[in-house]
Amino acid sequence: MKKINYNSTNTIIGIIVMIFSFIIFTLTVEPTASYWDCAEYISTSAKLQVGHPPGAPLFQMLGAIFSTFAFESDQIALTVNMMSVTSSALTLLFLFWSISHLIKQHASSENNLITVNEAIKIFGSSILGCLTFIFTDSFWFNAVEAEVYAMATMILSLLFWLGLKWVENLDSHRGDKWLILICFVIGLSFGVHFMGLLAIPAIGLLYYFKKYSFTIKSFLLANVVSISILLFIFKLLLPSTLSIFGYIEVFFVNEIGLPFNFGTVFSAISMISIIYFILNRSQRKKQYLLNTITLCITFIFIGFSSWLMIPIRSNANTVINENAPSDARSLLAYYNLEQYPDTYLFKGPMFSDIYSGQDDEEPYRDDKPKYERDYKKNKYIIVNDWKKGKLNNNRKHIGLFPRMWSSENAVNYLKFTGFLDFSIKAEFKNQEQLVQIVEQFKSNINLNDVSPVQ
Repeated sequence: MKKINYNSTNTIIGIIVMIFSFIIFTLTVEPTASYWDCAEYISTSAKLQVGHPPGAPLFQMLGAIFSTFAFESDQIALTVNMMSVTSSALTLLFLFWSISHLIKQHASSENNLITVNEAIKIFGSSILGCLTFIFTDSFWFNAVEAEVYAMATMILSLLFWLGLKWVENLDSHRGDKWLILICFVIGLSFGVHFMGLLAIPAIGLLYYFKKYSFTIKSFLLANVVSISILLFIFKLLLPSTLSIFGYIEVFFVNEIGLPFNFGTVFSAISMISIIYFILNRSQRKKQYLLNTITLCITFIFIGFSSWLMIPIRSNANTVINENAPSDARSLLAYYNLEQYPDTYLFKGPMFSDIYSGQDDEEPYRDDKPKYERDYKKNKYIIVNDWKKGKLNNNRKHIGLFPRMWSSENAVNYLKFTGFLDFSIKAEFKNQEQLVQIVEQFKSNINLNDVSPVQ
């Protein structure tokens, strides 16, 4: 029976799928700016300016490259949109390779030569999956406009494919080079959109199924470990590093009297020295695990270094310079989205908090201090009243995993959960007309005569 070379055929068909998707998206690409963040991304990309938090510096730098292909100024929007077209086509390439890799593990032997029937199963299924994804509503919309989601989806697709390659070469002599490459791409994803980090749990499970036999206990533990790694990178590693840079910068300037940015330079040199020391020592002592972990963290930082563009361009006083994150302290606030309302992952207020009034015991809480440079005093000064400067949430309306939290969507929640239970305050209970109105309203609710409307 005739045999087909899997690797070469897989590469060729993957490229054909990529070209096909590129043509589809090019034919339907937005010629100008879509009506939301796209216009801002086009402007900030073309001139390397500072957009809204948490920023997308890698997206903007690549967008600046694409914008150079415009022959006229009115073509800049189109060329930046073409970056999303290209990213989406690459997404389909890695998606095809991922599907074919997974199917080959079940439909064929480990041999590189496969039969025609096996090729039809493997490549037919992969093509079908890719064609389905090409024409899905959300992906197609993102593929033809200058938004970060197309490139973020490409990074997700790339990370999962790299995860498959790492697991495939796990027992080889230098198999962990794929893991280090994964960490570098994870660092790069911070320069586009945090969505790319969602590939980490999937990669963790690929490793688990390769190395361990399935049990409920081990499977749950693998999920906990994978999500912990995700949270460590997103919520601890990079924010803590920016915090250390910010605190040292303020200390060196305010307490010691050194020039602005001295603390930032000192922190950078210290971090590089520590990484060099650990790598050198672990290599001499043959501490393989420590060396690999340090290399992974190092390459995350290298990928994350695209963020240096933000303070560099902010100090250039670009026309669009949102939040002006010109130093380590303001860059941390920019990363943490401090200008937006608080969001809560594990514990926080429900949407009903807006109806509850202030907390009886602690109505106010501390806000985060906002530092700005005072060039006359050569110091960082706090420019907001942060002590007890923020309304506190009512503790009676705080719960675990607050999924229904947005006051803007209260009407939708009420349609799902029904009306909230409520009562008249003691000081108003002597007003008979008010009591009657409230009792009538409650009666209408019980009779389903009232429904939430937007």
